[in-house]
Amino acid sequence: MSRDHGATLKATAEKRTRAANLTPSEESHLEVSAYVSFKGDCEAAFKFYEEGLGAKPGLLFRYADSPMADVVPEGWDRKIMHGSVTIGGKLLEGADVPPERYEKPRGISLSLNIPNADEAERVFEKLGKGGQVLYPIAKTFWSERFGMVVDRFGIPWMINCETPGG
Repeated sequence: MSRDHGATLKATAEKRTRAANLTPSEESHLEVSAYVSFKGDCEAAFKFYEEGLGAKPGLLFRYADSPMADVVPEGWDRKIMHGSVTIGGKLLEGADVPPERYEKPRGISLSLNIPNADEAERVFEKLGKGGQVLYPIAKTFWSERFGMVVDRFGIPWMINCETPGG
């Protein structure tokens, strides 16, 4: 191994050690949020999440009020170019995507962790109304309740209520 390569490896190892020893307050202040594409019903979905999940409304920007007004189909001027709601303190962002660019969500789910089995069942029923149940809510070996549903807006959800004390 060359001296330069050895020095690079040592510097990399030292950098990783420093990063691993950071306290939470010293770590990056990055936050991850989900961004969901809708097929023209973003505003209705966010209202539904406000009513059914207690989401807090955030910003809503319409295509008509943006430089993108001329790149969406006719009649889409009132659709949502960017919007957000907060569910349980976590940001959910989304937008209406023109039909030719819309892709159904695949390989992801939004996950709700609910501390009470009765509330988990209520939320599951609310999200499932007009949607599709993928896995009925039930007690499992890892949780008091778990179920999977795609809501009427095409968004997949997992509802989980951990075992008491777990």
